[in-house]
Amino acid sequence: MAPRILFFGYSEVGYDCLMLLLERGDNVVALITHEDNPHEKIWFKTPAAAARERGLPVFAPENVNTPEWRERIAALRPDLILSVYYRHLIGTKILALPRLGAWNMHGSLLPKYRGRAPINWAVLHGEPRIGMTLHRMVRSADAGAIVDQDGVEIGARDTAEQAFRQVLPCARRVLARQIDALLAGTVRETPQDDALATTFGGRRPEDGRIVWTQTSAEIFNLIRAVTDPYPGAFTDLGEARLMVWWAEPDSAATHGRSGAPGELLSVSPLVVATGDGALELTRTAWRGGAVPELRIGQLV
Repeated sequence: MAPRILFFGYSEVGYDCLMLLLERGDNVVALITHEDNPHEKIWFKTPAAAARERGLPVFAPENVNTPEWRERIAALRPDLILSVYYRHLIGTKILALPRLGAWNMHGSLLPKYRGRAPINWAVLHGEPRIGMTLHRMVRSADAGAIVDQDGVEIGARDTAEQAFRQVLPCARRVLARQIDALLAGTVRETPQDDALATTFGGRRPEDGRIVWTQTSAEIFNLIRAVTDPYPGAFTDLGEARLMVWWAEPDSAATHGRSGAPGELLSVSPLVVATGDGALELTRTAWRGGAVPELRIGQLV
């Protein structure tokens, strides 16, 4: 009998990788996933619909590591666990169940950007290259030995969503290259160099607050890392919040302009001083409170 695969997954990366297994006819016994968050903009495909269309059992526990769920997972008799963008840490008692191991697809070129929201963090830090990594799951998140990885170049003006779309095919390519070895138990692994590792936590809407003492490039990278469909970058003025969906760090309106960080240098176009120059805010929206009257020289 073909090895029994238990798939933990969410997001469009999870959808693509689950579809690869189903198209191959692999013996996927169940999908463990998440319920969509009503407070989150769901702009990506998720694996649940694809699984249900094919009669695959779908579970969405709040905590997979309870004794009850460990028993239910053990009853599924998985030979191999594959996790793709599953958002919760899977405990070691579950990881020890499958004879062929437990493996994860992570959205970075490990060991860099371990943790949550790796693509957003990579864009925020101005990385020119991002990727997907297949690795063994261990107690520490994203720290297990690497099986394979694939990457793409991204542009200095790409948003996080554009970067995600470019890197998305990498996950399916990596899994396609390695799935037969995973199922045969012959996969090769390379330990990660922990000295090169960087780790970041999940991002909250509040993390989009603009710090005007940063450089224009740093603020621009924040804006493109969290712009729509993510919660967005913002600055407050009184009771009102100015959402900044796009900006230009090197436009005609910013050349030669400087001032105290956060100072309005121009109202039309809207130009704000940064730590090393100025930024033109080209796509904005007000939220909450009365829209204030903007004037040159005031601070945001």
